[in-house]
Order: sequence, then structure tokens, then C-alpha cells
Amino acid sequence: MTRLRGRTPRVVSLVPSLTEAVAVTAPGLLVGATDWCSHPAGLDVARIGGTKNPDVPAVLALRPDLVLANEEENRAPDLEALRAAGAEVLVTEVRTLDQGLDVLGDVLAACGAPRRPRWLAEAEEEWDAVEPVGEDVTAVVPIWRRPWMVLGRDTFAGDLLARLGVRNLYADHEERYPKVPLAELTAAGPRLVVLPDEPYRFTADDGPEAFPGTAAALVDGRMLTWYGPSLTRAPRLLGRALRAALR
Repeated sequence: MTRLRGRTPRVVSLVPSLTEAVAVTAPGLLVGATDWCSHPAGLDVARIGGTKNPDVPAVLALRPDLVLANEEENRAPDLEALRAAGAEVLVTEVRTLDQGLDVLGDVLAACGAPRRPRWLAEAEEEWDAVEPVGEDVTAVVPIWRRPWMVLGRDTFAGDLLARLGVRNLYADHEERYPKVPLAELTAAGPRLVVLPDEPYRFTADDGPEAFPGTAAALVDGRMLTWYGPSLTRAPRLLGRALRAALR
């Protein structure tokens, strides 16, 4: 998308990681974002509800030239309602790091960003230079409890962990986020349990309580699941947390 009739395009983001990417790269383009769009700090735009329950009339009232969405984070009926009302909706799909980097470039170009940002090149450089955290590091990666859910196949977070040398024991599961009883998770014999602090806010107590005797790494969920400027720091911060747990 280019500038329209001499004015800056109006963008609404329904995806927290894309909100951060656009706000950092081209300040002033965003006019609306979800309540979950917490970065960058102090972002001053209209809030239009959650990722799963956006206020569609509120989005349309902002007169967006482009609405950013994601096939996993947002619900199809909401996106269809926006399109039916005449909004242009760009829906992303991100299941690997490479896909995420490509999508970021496409999204920023669609928003009218004048050039590819330096942080995106830095993210590529950091991940190209990443080193495994150890040998034969197997893991389960819960994302919820009550019931227990873990990372399965084809996930962005799983791809990041694989690049760090961590093999997700459920990477070949037929579901992307399977529900697995805790007894089965522990019986799988992971060397490591990786506990992000979102979407479920796992704490340092969850590992020893649920997986006694297994090394547990509490990680920043944003570093593991967001595709945006955080990717420049993610290899270092995730690697540090994983190595500390494996000592």
C-alpha cells in the first residue's frame, strides 16, 4: 500500500507482534490495535478489543486503509465481517522463522514503510549465527494447563526452538496444539520442559511441581512466539534461559 491522495495510510492491527513491528518501523501509521498489543510501551492508538473478539464496528469507525490479521490469532468470522463492510484485510500465516521474516517484510511494505528496517536485517543475522544449546536436548513445551496443551507440529515457536537445538517431542503430532495428559508428558521422558509466560502465565513453580526431576526453563513468551523486533534479542535471551536450565 502506498500513500493515498497525499495522506498517510491508516492501519489497524489485530496482531500484537505486527503492531510492534509497524509502530517501531513507521510511527504514525497505526490508528488502532487490540487490548493485547502491549509493545512498544506507551503506544497511543485506539483500542478495539481482543484478538479473538475485536469490536468490528469500532475498527470500521477508524476508517482503516488496511487491517492486519493472522490466520491463527484472529477468527475468520470477524475478518469476513470486516471485508463485507469494505475493509481491506491482510491475513498472515507464520509457522517458521523464515516465513515470519518474509511476512514482516511484506506487511511493512503493504503498510507503506519507506524501506526495509534495520532491525529486520539484524534479526536475520542473529538467527543465522545462532548456536545449539546442547546435544540431544529433547523437550515438551506446554502452552496451557487445565487441561495441559503443548506445542505440536508446524509452529513458529517450535521452529525457533529447533534452531536453538531443542527437539520438541510432539513436533510430529497430528495437531498443532494437542491436549496431552500430564502423565503422558512426563512418561515421554523429556530432558527439558520449556515453560513460556504466555499465553498461560507459567511460573518458576510449575516446572518442579508438574515435572519433578526434569530441568525446567521459564522463558519470555514474547521471545518465543512474537515475530517482530523482539526477534533481534530472542536468540540470545532464549539461549541463555535454556542453557541455564540444562546446567
